Amino acid sequence: MAGKIAALAQIADLDLKLLKLFKTVVECGGFAAAETELNISRSTISIHMSKLEARLGLSLCQRGRSGFVLSEEGAAVYQAVNRLLEQIEDFRSQLNGMHVQLAGELRILTSDSVLLDPRCPLTPALGEFARQAPKVRLALDIEAMGEIERRVLAEEIHLGVIPFHRELDGLDYLPLYQEQCYLYCGADHPLFAEHDDARLTARLADYPLAHAELQTHPEISRQLAGFRREGKAYYYESRAALLLSGAYLGFLPDQFAAPYVAAGRLRTLLPQQHHYRLGMVAISKRHARVHRPRDQFLALLRAQLARQGGH
Repeated sequence: MAGKIAALAQIADLDLKLLKLFKTVVECGGFAAAETELNISRSTISIHMSKLEARLGLSLCQRGRSGFVLSEEGAAVYQAVNRLLEQIEDFRSQLNGMHVQLAGELRILTSDSVLLDPRCPLTPALGEFARQAPKVRLALDIEAMGEIERRVLAEEIHLGVIPFHRELDGLDYLPLYQEQCYLYCGADHPLFAEHDDARLTARLADYPLAHAELQTHPEISRQLAGFRREGKAYYYESRAALLLSGAYLGFLPDQFAAPYVAAGRLRTLLPQQHHYRLGMVAISKRHARVHRPRDQFLALLRAQLARQGGH
C-alpha cells in the first residue's frame, strides 16, 4: 500500500493530458469506445496509456480479448484523477472570482494638470477600471512630484504620474507621453508686442521668470540659464497667473497654455530657441506589497497605451 501511495503522490508531476485521457477511457469502458470520444485511433490511445503507466510505475488496466478491466491500482488512480481535476476547477473558479471581486482602495497622485491633457492615457484607464472594479474606491489627487515619489516609495499611495526628471532606485517607470513646453508672456507684459527676434533675445534677461524652483534634468537647466528666476510657482495654474499678471515670463506646457494663447492672453516667445520636452511617466514601487487593484490598473494603463500606439 505504501508503494501505491508513493506512486499516486507523483500525479502532480504528470501531464494532465494523459490523466484526462485515462479518465475518458475508464468512463467509456475501454479503448474502442474511447476512440470516438477522443477522436484518436485505438493504437494511439494504447501508446498514451503505456506512457502513463510507465511514468506512474503502475499497471492501470488489463486489455485484450477479455476486454478492458481496471486493476486495483487503476481504480485508485481514477479516483485520484477525479479529485485532482475537481481541485483544478475549484482553483480556476477562485481565481476568476478574485478578478471579479476586486475591492479595497486605489490611491493615485498626479502632478499638476496631467489629467486634463488629451494625450494622457490615465483618464480612459480610470473609466475602464471603474467599470471592471466597481467595488474599489478610487482616491485621486494632485501633489508636487517630489512628494509623489516619496509617498510611492513609502507605499502610502499605489501609483503616481509625474514628469520624468530622475530615476530613483526602488521605482518602476512606465512612459506615458511627451509634453512640449515653451516660453510665454502675458498680454500686459512689455515683450508681448515685441516681434523682432534679436530684440526679444536681448531683452529676455531684463524680466523676472516664474519657475518651479526644482532641480530638474539638464535640458531644462540649460533653458533656465540666463533668466532672472525671481518668481516661484510650482503648479501650472499659479505660474500662469503670474504670467497673466504681465510681470513675469515663464515656461508652460503647450496643451495647458493653448486656451490662453487662443484667447490672446498669452504669447509664445522665440519657440525655436526656448523649448524643452517633459516625458510623463507613471511610477510604482518596485517589489511593493501585493495589491491587485494597482496591478489591474497598470494592466489597463498599458492596454490603453497600446491602443494609442505609444507601446
